[in-house]
Amino acid sequence: MRFDIITLFPELFAPLLTSGVTRRAYDSRSVDVRLWNPRDHAEGNYRRVDDRPFGGGPGMVMLAEPLEKCLQAIRADRAEAEPAPLVLFSPIGQKLNHAAVQAWSGSSGAVLLCGRYEGVDQRFIDRHVTAQISLGDFVLSGGEIAAMALLDAVARLQPGVLHDEGSHQFDSFNPALDGLLDSPHYTRPEVWQGQAVPEALLSGHHARIERWRREQSLTLSARHRPELLVQARSAGGLSPEDEAFLSRLPASGPAGN
Repeated sequence: MRFDIITLFPELFAPLLTSGVTRRAYDSRSVDVRLWNPRDHAEGNYRRVDDRPFGGGPGMVMLAEPLEKCLQAIRADRAEAEPAPLVLFSPIGQKLNHAAVQAWSGSSGAVLLCGRYEGVDQRFIDRHVTAQISLGDFVLSGGEIAAMALLDAVARLQPGVLHDEGSHQFDSFNPALDGLLDSPHYTRPEVWQGQAVPEALLSGHHARIERWRREQSLTLSARHRPELLVQARSAGGLSPEDEAFLSRLPASGPAGN
């Protein structure tokens, strides 16, 4: 898949593309990332890419013309029969979640527009943007962090990126967990500063370990994200054993071993 990033700050992406396990996806081009600066497509000595908003007010607005020329260069370079979707990161977009990440991870990619300043000229949005994405109800100084979040989430789902191919199957929000939160994790030593690893994890009894993890997942979801239980229940993801455990769960307090 290929992601073309329209950004005024392409240098921000260097650490993402060269660090951590996800760099395997970028090195192998299973996730092909290409960076495009709209300033390269602006005119005049100053290569201006923004101007004051009509109607007054603070801040600047990204100009439509350099963005369109940049997009045209991308379209020509991609040479696709069906143009890739153009995604804008903005507050009105759909919140990014696991289901959306899975869908993008199986797609052929997209063009990602990282807005800056007060935003992008609405006429460019109306003419070219096909989807909008939000990370949540807060405002960033630009769309680059949101683009990197999407790229990282997509890259780690590609074959050969993670050491254990099945590890992402048990991430929080994954269908393998019925969309619930993942259980806690422990490693050596068995006792650290007086805190011991839960005995169930040391038992070597696979069914018992699996059940412990399931109950921890249910407990964490009930305490921190109860809406996930509602969704899992409506989808038929909770077993009678799950429901019986939830009925015995205290309203508050630490989870048992």
